[in-house]
Amino acid sequence: MALTSVQQQLLDRVENRLAIGGEWVDAEGGATIDVVDPATGEVIKTVADASVADAQRALDAAVAAQRDWAKTAPRERSVMLRKAWELLQERADDFALLMTLEMGKPLAEARGEVGYGGEFLRWFSEEAVRISGRFGSNPEGTADMLVSKLPVGPCYFITPWNFPLAMATRKIAPALAAGCTVVVKPAVLTPLTTIYFQQLLEDAGLPRGVVNVVQTSKSSAQSSALLADSRLRKLSFTGSTSVGVKLLEAAAQNVLRTSMELGGNAPLIVFADADLDAAVDAIMLAKFRNIGQACTAANRIYAHNDIADELLARITEKVKQLKVGKGTEDGVQIGAMIEEKAVVNSVRLVDDAKKRGAEVVIGGNRIEGKGFFFEPTVVDKITKDAALYKEEIFGPILAVTRFSTDDEAIELANDTEYGLASYIFTEDLHRTQRMIAEIESGMMAVNAGVMSNAAAPFGGVKQSGLGREGSIEGIEEFLSVKYTMIPRR
Repeated sequence: MALTSVQQQLLDRVENRLAIGGEWVDAEGGATIDVVDPATGEVIKTVADASVADAQRALDAAVAAQRDWAKTAPRERSVMLRKAWELLQERADDFALLMTLEMGKPLAEARGEVGYGGEFLRWFSEEAVRISGRFGSNPEGTADMLVSKLPVGPCYFITPWNFPLAMATRKIAPALAAGCTVVVKPAVLTPLTTIYFQQLLEDAGLPRGVVNVVQTSKSSAQSSALLADSRLRKLSFTGSTSVGVKLLEAAAQNVLRTSMELGGNAPLIVFADADLDAAVDAIMLAKFRNIGQACTAANRIYAHNDIADELLARITEKVKQLKVGKGTEDGVQIGAMIEEKAVVNSVRLVDDAKKRGAEVVIGGNRIEGKGFFFEPTVVDKITKDAALYKEEIFGPILAVTRFSTDDEAIELANDTEYGLASYIFTEDLHRTQRMIAEIESGMMAVNAGVMSNAAAPFGGVKQSGLGREGSIEGIEEFLSVKYTMIPRR
């Protein structure tokens, strides 16, 4: 399917090189990466493929820029971030279309991501001028204690493909606000949005070398080299737990500060007293937003026995109405999955569940033809030994399990190594308080299907990660604490 003139013009405006030290440069040896539109399987742009040496030069640039950027007045950093937010509003249609082309999500959802991702620029532009320490006497009265907060130093960011703008802004904005310089490795499947965002930052007045973008197909080699460099002081990663564990092991060698937003397998519990209309609408958001390819997706739907059949019937009717297709087409709600491997994995999960006694209510098959599409799927009577129950799904597959008591619901919700997000639906305040206290997750939504906000701390417990992004906690991840003792005479 040929690109429209508007789409081609946008792609032509996106740089195809690496951003190192304020310059756009080709990769060492001229290596390149083909970027594919998952809705067609066709190459839409070819960009530079960084070598390890290119990444080292990017870190050199970040290290060289660190001192001056740290000394830049907080107000100047704030103004630059605010300008970036303003430019993003002006270019919102471009960014939304670009994300749809390289990632596959429906255009309406891509527009939503521009709004969400932009809020990190605005929020941290405001936080840049609020970094503060404290001053006071020691208990003995013999000295003054000065507590300062200083930027941790050069950072390395590894961003995922599923939210290519928001995951970049959620990391870059607080780092810049705190006075840190950055090397970014965007996902090899979706590098264009980050490259285009770097172009926007330059237009907003970003100094040379403060942010460097080195997309690569050699992720492991690049990350190993940078994490072994003693000049790097911070790692922030969003991705799978298995990769995160390896990165943590490497980061430990230089005792790096780390922020790890890892896998999720979120429970969504619908109690017997829930407002079913609200619950169904929220489930459709929590499960099928971004084609189910979200770490916060509601993977395990737990329905109380008294309402399970009715809930399942209502969900199935909603799923029947979902429009599947290329994300740029009007009215599409389920776009293409990111790549062929994602479709194959979805088939595997459904087939395994069926073998173990689950019932496919609707969907369950790949959609033949161009691109990487899978039917929106509802599976009932899922068993605890099924891969669909235990693994992070990352696809448009909704699985339902029944429960009888509050104790059982809590036990089921916590029966996972993950602890990122959770959702509950109940009108009972005391039950809500109990769930907040006893469900093991870093975030919870009550009677809602979306919880993320730039002003809220995003992150998990258990094997879902370390640290928080967003909110006042987000900028603290990029600040070190220094205590100074000043004797009194």
